[in-house]
Amino acid sequence: MSQETSDNKLYVIIVVLSIAIVVMAAGLYSVAVAGSAGVKLFNVTAPGQKLLSVSGSASAFVVPDKASINLGVLTEAPSAREASDKNAVLMNAVVGALKNQGLKDNEIRTSIFSIQPVYSYPKDGGAPNITGYSASNSVIVNTMMVGNLSDIIDKSVASGANQVNGISFLVSEEKQKQIRDELLAAAVTDAREKADKLAESLKVRITGVSSTSISEGGFPQPLAVGFAEKATPIQPGESEVSLSVQVTYTIE
Repeated sequence: MSQETSDNKLYVIIVVLSIAIVVMAAGLYSVAVAGSAGVKLFNVTAPGQKLLSVSGSASAFVVPDKASINLGVLTEAPSAREASDKNAVLMNAVVGALKNQGLKDNEIRTSIFSIQPVYSYPKDGGAPNITGYSASNSVIVNTMMVGNLSDIIDKSVASGANQVNGISFLVSEEKQKQIRDELLAAAVTDAREKADKLAESLKVRITGVSSTSISEGGFPQPLAVGFAEKATPIQPGESEVSLSVQVTYTIE
């Protein structure tokens, strides 16, 4: 083999390697520029096809439209029968007061009823003695009348309820669905607006959607407990909920 032929082959190899290095450098530069813009721009299996991935988000403040109240009556008497009868009179009055507030039978549910002995414990450490009996009856009230909670509690207490074990504020399923639909539409719009701006900056055109994903937070359930001699202040407050989407567009 002549010296000239060997030199020519070596020259061809050097040229090929140089071209490969230039192509790789250009590809790395493209990815680096895309990464600095906060998007993903990369080749996929189809030759020449590229993807642009962006996120969109939306949030809203939600006021609960449903409440759950646990009301109860606790009575004591020398005998179990007396404690039970005394409790029944008071609880019937409480249920009547609830219905007078506009609550229906299916919104009032008994959660617990119990009769237990009441003990006294001697100071000398002897065996405890039964001094009477206590009867406890609690109901759970589920209502959409969030604005009337103060009246519901105050009139229940005035009728004989001496236990308010808790108030839970909730967002009804209907309202949750409505809010999710609104947030989803707003988040998708946000993602598309970002994609359009990025596509314009990158000198590319959006041709379709390759994939999407949704991430959403739950609906918090704030709590309030207690009652007072005057009108009971009950504030459901509001909670922020959010939803985000990740949309991958095809571009050219």
